[in-house]
Amino acid sequence: MSGLRANSIKPKSTPHSVSKQTIKTITATIFALLAFAGNSVLCRLALGENTIDAASFTSIRLLSGIVVLAVILKISQRKSEPGSKGTWLASVMLFLYAVSFSFAYISLDTGTGALILFAVVQITMIFVSLISGNKLHFSEWIGLVIAFSGFFYFVLPSLTSPSLSGFLLMTIAGVAWGLYTLKGRASKDPLSDTAYNFIRTLPFVVILMLVTFQDALITQQGILLAVLSGAIASGIGYVVWYIALSALSVTQAAVVQLFVPIIAAIGGIIFASEIVSLRLVLSSIMILGGMLIVVLGRYYFGQRTLIKNEENG
Repeated sequence: MSGLRANSIKPKSTPHSVSKQTIKTITATIFALLAFAGNSVLCRLALGENTIDAASFTSIRLLSGIVVLAVILKISQRKSEPGSKGTWLASVMLFLYAVSFSFAYISLDTGTGALILFAVVQITMIFVSLISGNKLHFSEWIGLVIAFSGFFYFVLPSLTSPSLSGFLLMTIAGVAWGLYTLKGRASKDPLSDTAYNFIRTLPFVVILMLVTFQDALITQQGILLAVLSGAIASGIGYVVWYIALSALSVTQAAVVQLFVPIIAAIGGIIFASEIVSLRLVLSSIMILGGMLIVVLGRYYFGQRTLIKNEENG
């Protein structure tokens, strides 16, 4: 999940090069979405089957991401261009997301967790936009009402569907990832910033390990799942997502992310033998549909404003 950014103006290219670029973008987007959903599936498999505890999963996941991103950065970085090095605020948000994400999946199904996470990410970004002084149009408010209604329907009348603790933890993870995403939108060197943001989580990982080592539960399968989550689904997945973003508009990037909970739910059915409830299906339609209305409404009115300004100018 990373920062969204608008397309830059690029020189005209031949039909052949356009076709290659399109294939590259589609491939990168699909891989990134599968990686995001894969994090949910891998975490749920590890914690749902008690192959590892949440703290150890988080620690190994982040450590694996650090190693992979450091290697990729070392290979790709030019000596004459050291690049930017992230921020401590982004690293804190990254760690908070990762640890809340893991503990939430102790009690949440795969699709449920992904739905809460990505919906909260979108809502967080919208509210930050509001606080910054941007106003919502009528269609965007309608979308928010529909999305929040879906959340209330999902949690009520029974606070055990999903568990309240899991819901709250994944909400914290969503807010943290939303803020991390917003922080990354201004990045001029996404790979370097991401790598250094991961590296800066190391002190927090050490503290987490020291505080929880007495209750650690680690198996070979749990370690493997955590490494796959950190090295591939997180480390490589985030890098590939930046590649996709270079050719996706802000609206396209926002819309395609809404497919992640659906992919994660399918993954939970296939790999974790989970059952999708009617409540999850209906609330997913309301939440994702509401977010889609917000994104498309924002794009539509943004285009209208741009055209009007050009006409007046």
